[in-house]
Amino acid sequence: MKNDLEELFGSKERWRLIKLFILNDKKKYTSRDIIKRNKMDGRKARSIITQLVRAKFIKETVKQGKKYYTVNKDFPFFAGLKQLVVKSNVYPQCASLGKIKNLGNVKLGLVTGVFLDNPGSKADLLIVGDHISNAKMKHLLEDLEIELGREVNYSLMDLAEFKYRVNMFDKFILEFFEGPHEMVVNKVQNEIRLLKRIKKI
Repeated sequence: MKNDLEELFGSKERWRLIKLFILNDKKKYTSRDIIKRNKMDGRKARSIITQLVRAKFIKETVKQGKKYYTVNKDFPFFAGLKQLVVKSNVYPQCASLGKIKNLGNVKLGLVTGVFLDNPGSKADLLIVGDHISNAKMKHLLEDLEIELGREVNYSLMDLAEFKYRVNMFDKFILEFFEGPHEMVVNKVQNEIRLLKRIKKI
């Protein structure tokens, strides 16, 4: 007989659903919601959902004839899985983040918020650069939202605006660096040093 952890792991699709429920632990989903949000094959998704219910990782409830699924926070490995999910949300584990470098002349790519379980952050992703491709940015966000299982709030600005905000000690910028964050791209070392020196980040 398989144990609960063996029921949980086994495929990219399974891990994607685990992340969906971990990162959205207050939400309920129908199987249709799950399939649409993760762009998965319906048959495969339903099979994994059944296995996760059997492993007691998610709970199934029925309301007005419709089945809803939510994460079971009493699952013995919930806290450990949450730590794994957070660690997997940074580059290179989160492969889609590597695409930030190809958006244009990117000077800074920083993640926080949903990536690092920092719900107080006003945005999840900060990108600073010039000549950023709107099409590539759209594809990046789509890939990240599939990988994370939820919407990604982002802020995009050119280098001149970023430097101006740093010199003004703009609160929005400071909040990114005062809280948990990871830098995927950093070509603005002088500005980062200034922020660290003044605010002792």
